[in-house]
Amino acid sequence: MAERYYQPEIETASRETIEAMQSERLVATVKRVYENVPFYAEKMRAAGVTPEDIHGVEDLHKLPFSYKQDLRDTYPYGLFAVPLHDVVRLHASSGTTGKQIVVGYTRHDLEIWNDCCARALTAAGCTADDVVHIAYGYGLFTGGLGADGGATRLGATTVPVSSGNTQRQVTILRDFGSTVLCCTPSYALHIAEVLHENGLTKDDIKLKAGIFGAEPWTNEMRRQIEEELGIRAYDIYGLTEIIGPGVAFECSEQSGMHVNEDHFIVEVIDPDTGAVLPDGEQGELVFTCITKEAFPILRYRTRDIGVIHRGKCSCGRTLAKMTKPRGRTDDMLIIRGVNVFPSQIETVLIEQGYAPVYQIVVDRANNFDSIEVRVEISSEIFSDTVRDLAQRAKELSAALKNLLGIHAKVTLMEPNSLPRSEGKAVRVIDRRKLLD
Repeated sequence: MAERYYQPEIETASRETIEAMQSERLVATVKRVYENVPFYAEKMRAAGVTPEDIHGVEDLHKLPFSYKQDLRDTYPYGLFAVPLHDVVRLHASSGTTGKQIVVGYTRHDLEIWNDCCARALTAAGCTADDVVHIAYGYGLFTGGLGADGGATRLGATTVPVSSGNTQRQVTILRDFGSTVLCCTPSYALHIAEVLHENGLTKDDIKLKAGIFGAEPWTNEMRRQIEEELGIRAYDIYGLTEIIGPGVAFECSEQSGMHVNEDHFIVEVIDPDTGAVLPDGEQGELVFTCITKEAFPILRYRTRDIGVIHRGKCSCGRTLAKMTKPRGRTDDMLIIRGVNVFPSQIETVLIEQGYAPVYQIVVDRANNFDSIEVRVEISSEIFSDTVRDLAQRAKELSAALKNLLGIHAKVTLMEPNSLPRSEGKAVRVIDRRKLLD
């Protein structure tokens, strides 16, 4: 199959063209942000830099970093660069407390997002003749509406199923003749399980490709998805803070994701010193938005660890290529597409009257993530009846789900049963194999 491009003039542009475009857009964005976002103006002044110091991408390193904490400190609209009446969409993702990370989009921002996702779909072989089954969640989560916008932009037939009710998903896949599937990789495998439970195989559906993201997955998992559903499985990368899915996407080579560099400048830095690293070296991924109007975040530290390569890909694209994230520099876990921080769990425990002595165990069985929270209880509580303990665990599990949005098994442990440490407490045991 010949390689397809949604916007070939961008996707196959020369390095010189891409960098010239980035420089022009960076200069304009920094000036606009400085003039319209007091938070950034103050931060730049503190760093001793003004818009006049930024002449192009070569000066990007002069700008201060942005952090997730900045979004919490300015909740909900403090980083918006346009008046709220110009914002036509809000999305949000979870933070480490009850407050969400809120981002806004103008009409132009949504057009950009649609283009980014259309590029990803096109790279996976999708055209206007396809039926795109979107099983990402809709709502404040960016997955569903991001993929929806890209598919609609292509003129494909879009099926906005959202997540859940897997039996119905299988029925729709068969009856509607869906050819492209968009969801988390673990949910793709769950769909395959239900398909087989119904006595059906990949030959009973018309899927040819899938675009999967929002959680870590291995190439081993890719191979299983491809075999179970009879498709080619493509990766997609994004963060709500940057735009959502479509920041980077996989091509036919399936060996990394092309960054949409006309909209986002990517850097790799040493996570300890902040120094910019050369291409090919592993470090923390940092993104700067250079075309967004409502929420043009500068030098955002993603905490994702990866590597960037530049050069022409065998697919013909010249956009920089990033590896799958190889881990994180913070303690955030990504479980079934949901960001989970130990501090969130600690907050719930304290609110429910428990001491913050706990351990989080994350595992993966049949490519489905599970989370168990082991909570050490006092001798007084431990002396309760089995029925009382079971009720306590149930109530605590419900409180965790209310905050996290996913189910967590709760195991109440007897006093002094969890390991102690003289240094930093080992809060998380992650048994998943996230890298091949």
